[in-house]
Amino acid sequence: MLAASVLWGTTGTAATLAPDVGPLAIGAVAMGLGGLLQALIAAPQISRHAARLRDQRGTVLVGAVSVAVYPLAFYNSMHLAGVAVGTVVSIGTAPLASALIERVVDGHRLTRRWMLAATLGLLGTILLCVAEAAHATGGPGQGSVATTLLGIGLGLVAAATYALYAWAAHRLITRQVPSRAAMGAVFGLGGLLLLPVLLATGAPLVASWSNAAVGAYMALVPIFAGYVLFGWGLTHVPASTATTLSLLEPAVAALLAVLVVGERLPAAGWMGIALVIACLAVLTAPTATLRGSRRHLRNTVAHGSKARVTSHAD
Repeated sequence: MLAASVLWGTTGTAATLAPDVGPLAIGAVAMGLGGLLQALIAAPQISRHAARLRDQRGTVLVGAVSVAVYPLAFYNSMHLAGVAVGTVVSIGTAPLASALIERVVDGHRLTRRWMLAATLGLLGTILLCVAEAAHATGGPGQGSVATTLLGIGLGLVAAATYALYAWAAHRLITRQVPSRAAMGAVFGLGGLLLLPVLLATGAPLVASWSNAAVGAYMALVPIFAGYVLFGWGLTHVPASTATTLSLLEPAVAALLAVLVVGERLPAAGWMGIALVIACLAVLTAPTATLRGSRRHLRNTVAHGSKARVTSHAD
C-alpha cells in the first residue's frame, strides 16, 4: 500500500511535464489504458471467476463507474487548485468516505487506532490544504480563489469515487474473487468507459514524444503497477485502512511539487506533512509493538509508584 502511494504521488508532477495535455486527457490515458492493461493481464483469472463476477455485477459496476469518474475529477482538481491541494483533498478525505461506506453498507465498527490515525492524517491534510489555499489568495486575486474552491470541490468528488472503487474491489476479494480478477474486472470496465474521453481529448498525447512518454508513464507505472500493489494490499486490509495508508500520496505529491514543479509550501504545509507521517506511523506500527509500548509505560508508572511508596515507608 505504501509503495503504491509513493507511485501515485508522482502523477501530479508527471502531468506538469506535459503542459499541452489537458487534465481530462491525462486522467483518461492514465486510468483508461492502465485499467485495460490490468484487465488484459488478468484475463485468465477473470474468465475463470466469471460466474462469481456476474453474481457481484452490481459491485463491479459501482467500482467501474467510480474508476471512470475518479481520474477526471482528480486531475482537474490538481489542474485548478494546484498539485498539492488537489492531491491532498482527493486523497486526504478518502479515508473518511471509506469509513462511512463501510459503516453504512457493511456495518463495520471503527477501531480507536484507526480513528487516531485518521484524525492525525485529516489534520495534516487540512493544514496542507489551508496553507496552499492561503498562498493562492495572495496570488492573482478573486479568480484564483474561485478556481481553488472549484478544484477542492472536484477533489471531494475524487475522494468519494476513490473510496467507492476501493470498497468495491475489497468487497469482491472478500467474496472469494482473487485480487487480480477483481481489480482486472473493475479497472478494465472502468478503462472502457474512459475510452470515449481519451478519443475526444487525447490528440495532444501523440503530438510530441515527451507528451507520449508522460502518457505511457502514467498508464504503466503509477496506475498499472500501483494498482497491482493496491489490489494485493486489499487482500490483507480493509478499504478504510487502505485509503488511510494512501495519505502518504499527498505528502509525496507536495514534496515533489516543491522540489520539481517549484511550488512553495508554507510552514503550515510542512507541519501537515509531519502529521501525515505520524498518521502512517500509528497505522502501520505492529499491534504487538503498540501493546508492548503501552505495557512498558504501565509497568514504568507502576514501578515508579511502588518505589515512592517504599521510600516513604523507609
